[in-house]
Amino acid sequence: MPIRHDSMGEMSVPDDALWGASTQRAVLNFPVSGHRLPLPFLRAMGLIKMLAAQVNADLGLLDEHKRLLIQRAAREIADGKHVSQFPIDVFQTGSGTSTNMNINEVIVARGAQLADSKSPALHANDDVNLSQSSNDVIPSALHISVALSLTQDLAPALAMLATALHDKAREFAAVVKPGRTHMMDATPITLGQEFSGYAAQIDKGGERVLRAVNVLKELAIGGTALGTELNAPANFDLHMCAAINAETGLQFCPARNHFEAQAARDDCVEVAGQLIAIAASLSKLANDLRLLGSGPRAGLGELRLAAVQPGSSIMPGKVNPVMSEMLIQVGLYVQGLMQTVMACGREGQLELNTTLPLLAYCFHEAIHCMSQATRLFSERCVTTLRADTAHCANLAEHSLMLVTALAPRLGYDLAAAIASEAQASGQSLREVVLKRQLLTPHELDTLLDPLAMAYPHGYAPRLR
Repeated sequence: MPIRHDSMGEMSVPDDALWGASTQRAVLNFPVSGHRLPLPFLRAMGLIKMLAAQVNADLGLLDEHKRLLIQRAAREIADGKHVSQFPIDVFQTGSGTSTNMNINEVIVARGAQLADSKSPALHANDDVNLSQSSNDVIPSALHISVALSLTQDLAPALAMLATALHDKAREFAAVVKPGRTHMMDATPITLGQEFSGYAAQIDKGGERVLRAVNVLKELAIGGTALGTELNAPANFDLHMCAAINAETGLQFCPARNHFEAQAARDDCVEVAGQLIAIAASLSKLANDLRLLGSGPRAGLGELRLAAVQPGSSIMPGKVNPVMSEMLIQVGLYVQGLMQTVMACGREGQLELNTTLPLLAYCFHEAIHCMSQATRLFSERCVTTLRADTAHCANLAEHSLMLVTALAPRLGYDLAAAIASEAQASGQSLREVVLKRQLLTPHELDTLLDPLAMAYPHGYAPRLR
C-alpha cells in the first residue's frame, strides 16, 4: 500500500487512492453512516479550487505551471469525475476540513498524473488551498451547490408540474361539482377552479425557489479561517465571486460581513423554511388528488386516476393512488430533513458553525428527492387525470348547499330550515321549496344552477 504524508506523519492508503494521509485519517476516524457528501457539493468544491487557482495566478501568488495542473485536475472534479476518491462520511469534522483536504489531496495526486517531467510538484495546503480555509470554502460550496441544484433541478420540476396543473384547470373549467370545507358539502365550484388553486400553489413554489437562491447569494469565500481575511490577498472575495458568476451564470457576491457568513447559518434556516413550504404544497396536492379520486364506488370518485400498478396482493382488481402516496412520503421526508437544517442553524458556537457537512447532505437529499418525485407525479398522475363529469354534476345538483343561493331571497333562517327539511325527508331542495310555495319553478331553475353559482359574476377565473 502506498505511503502518504501530512503534518502528523505517515499513513498507508489503498493502492488506487488519489487521496492522501489527511483523508485516510478521516476515513478511519469516521466510519459512521456510509453516507458520503453529495455529488453537487463535491462539484462545487472542484469549481472553487479551479477558480481559486486562476485568481491566485492572476494576482501573482501562484506559479503558472501549478495553476494549470490545479485547474485541469479541479475541472475534472467539477465535471463530476473521480467520485470514488471522496470516501469520507458525512458525519465528520463539522467544518468540513476533512473533505476540503480530501479535495486538495486528490487534486495534488491527479495533478501529478497529468504533469510532465518539468512540472513542479503541488502541495495540498500551500498551493491548492492557497488564500483559502476550510471555514470559507465549505460554506461557499454549500451555497453554490444548493443554489445550482435549486435552479437546475427543483425549479424546472415545479414548472413542469405547474404547467400540467394549469392544463387541467383549463380542461376542467366547466366541470361543476360540490366544493367542500371541513370535509363537508359546500357551495358549487368547478374542478377547473379547484385545479387553478393547485396550480397557483405550485407557481408560488417556483417563486419560493427563486427567493431561496437569492438568500444564498452571499459567499464566505475570502474570509479564510475566521472572517478576518488573514492569508488572503485584498479583494480576493470580489475576484472569486466574479469568476464563480462567470462560470455558473448566477449572481453571487461577497458576504456583507464575513464573520456572520462563517459563524452563522441563518441563510440555510431561511432556505429550509422555503423548502418546507414547497413540500407542504406538494403534500396538499397529493392528498387532495387521492381523496378526489377515491373509490371507484365507495369514495368521492370525481377524478379517475390512472392505474399504474396492481394495488393489492389479495384483492384482485384493486388500484391504489400510489403516486400520491409516494409524493406524500417525500414531503414528510423533506420536512424532516429541513427540521434537521433548522437545528443545525443553532449550532454556530462563537466564530464557526460546525454542522456544514450535515447541512450539505440534508439540502441535496431533500432537493433531489423532491425534484424527482415532482417530475414523476406530474408525468404519471397529473397529466393522466380524467374527470368523471357526470358524477361531479350529479353530486353538485343534489348538494344541499345549493340552498346558499336562496338565502338572499328567503333569508338565512328560512333557507336553513329548507335544507334541514330536505335532509330529514330525503326530498330535494326544489321539492321542499315548491311544496312550501316559496318560489316558482322558473325562479328555482335560475337560482339553483350550480354552474352559475360557481361563476356568480358571469366570467371564468383567469387561467394561465
